[in-house]
Amino acid sequence: MKKIFSVLLCALLACSCALTGCGGEQSSAQGETESQTSEVKPGNNVPDPIKGIKATASSDKYRNVYQIFVNSFCDSNGDGIGDINGIISQLDYINDGDPEKGEDLGADAIWLTPVMPSKSYHKYDVEDYYDIDKNFGTLKDYEKLLAECHKRGINVIMDLVLNHISSQNPLFLKAVREVSEGKLDGNAQYFEVHKKDYFSSDTQVVNMGNDYVCEANFSLDMPEWNLNSDKTKEEFKKISKFWLDKGVDGFRLDAVKYYNNKETDGVKFLKWFCDTCRGIKKDVYLVGEDWSGDSEIESFYESGIDSLFAFKFATNTGAIVEGIDSQKGFSVVKKIKAYDKKMSALSDNYINAMFLSNHDQVRIANSLEAKGLDYEKFAANVSMLAPGNSFIYYGEEIGMTAPQTDSDAYYRLPMVFDSGKLQKIGVPGTGESDNKAPSGGGVAQQLKEDDSLLNHYRRIIQIKLQNPEIARGRVAKQVKFDDTAIGAYVVEYKGSKLMVIHNFSTEDSEELTITDEMLKNASVRADLPGDISYGHVELKNGKLTLPRHSSVILKGE
Repeated sequence: MKKIFSVLLCALLACSCALTGCGGEQSSAQGETESQTSEVKPGNNVPDPIKGIKATASSDKYRNVYQIFVNSFCDSNGDGIGDINGIISQLDYINDGDPEKGEDLGADAIWLTPVMPSKSYHKYDVEDYYDIDKNFGTLKDYEKLLAECHKRGINVIMDLVLNHISSQNPLFLKAVREVSEGKLDGNAQYFEVHKKDYFSSDTQVVNMGNDYVCEANFSLDMPEWNLNSDKTKEEFKKISKFWLDKGVDGFRLDAVKYYNNKETDGVKFLKWFCDTCRGIKKDVYLVGEDWSGDSEIESFYESGIDSLFAFKFATNTGAIVEGIDSQKGFSVVKKIKAYDKKMSALSDNYINAMFLSNHDQVRIANSLEAKGLDYEKFAANVSMLAPGNSFIYYGEEIGMTAPQTDSDAYYRLPMVFDSGKLQKIGVPGTGESDNKAPSGGGVAQQLKEDDSLLNHYRRIIQIKLQNPEIARGRVAKQVKFDDTAIGAYVVEYKGSKLMVIHNFSTEDSEELTITDEMLKNASVRADLPGDISYGHVELKNGKLTLPRHSSVILKGE
């Protein structure tokens, strides 16, 4: 990706890096403006097709979401723990809201892993649903974060844990005391408290006394809420209102897979929660985590939830990476089309949620980096150009890897803003020596490299802001070419049609014939080269030249 930086801009970036305390650089683009990537040229001095196209900031739920593992992103005070003020200091890297620039990532939403008080570093065992963990900051800090994000057009998605609670939460501690005294009509109603023989022998439970136990699927430190209880629902309504009234734009719902149990209809509960949140804030965005197969995800879409993460396409063993390795582009697109059709038929609210990795999976670069930078770029193309919302795990855009794969703590190492200033953030079970810069360097280094992975991610997001059809359109048809390495489909949105074409081949460029039957009066709207040395995209007299591991967006009538 070509980008010409002035001496003055470089000096300003260096100053901002020193001010952040996280080794990061600040830069960006947001809002409705003429494209600021006009100097970007895919190679061989060919005019960039995206030059001069207006980019429009999102005003709806369709977003490019940046996931931040709070403990590891940016430490503002030097205590070895990432924090809210650290995130604030890096907002201009995520999106500075200035339509006159173009040096940020361009993400217009952030998903923060849990920030509520907890003794664990990951915070998925919540001790107080109405406060911020002191290691991360204060409620005032969080309110400032919301204000600064909204100033830049960034929505904030809060991780909300409704399946389980901390064993140290006062509500549960009181329940333990009451049950031990034989009282079951008090706080015990909040939780899955039953006689021991209620559960199967392989169910993990917490002993409550008097032959009563509480279900605890994840950990003995995380007993389960009773989602059937009116007391629980009233508490959840209070929690949701508390954060939505503060300005939170949505919730990422942890472990919805476990909402179903012996007596609880998880879909019915999720519908109640979605309706409740929309009664508080009409345009709230809700995305759930269920790593099961399509049939269970289908049932949860019947609740009316906006999104469920598309796990089948993600991770090092998912459909996208498998398709790249096997060069089966047609097969990957067939799966994307089928999934989109099936899920969209279940809910008018449906927005697919594509991702490559997250805090629970080995980083995607672990399997792709050794194969070549073009593999990392191409995986981003396929995932982020699919209909729906794109989720980017922090560091994914610069190719961060996990030094070990036997513990999820290694998937959560500190963000590398500058490879010359590695952060000393301690993640339990890992050491400072594990924190290494990606092969292409950190943010500061990759911003200056024309063909870096970071600049490629920035280009994808810019293209999506220029072409709202990409995220919002439905897959109208799959286009078949003779070579099964080509994955192509047409999306339609408000009468506009785009064709997205991916070349999964690792060989030479493909020569494709584009007919009016596929897309009438097609022209190149944008391209995403895997490597500029492979050549460039060209459409002439209906003949499309598409280099290996490259993607193109054609616009037609």
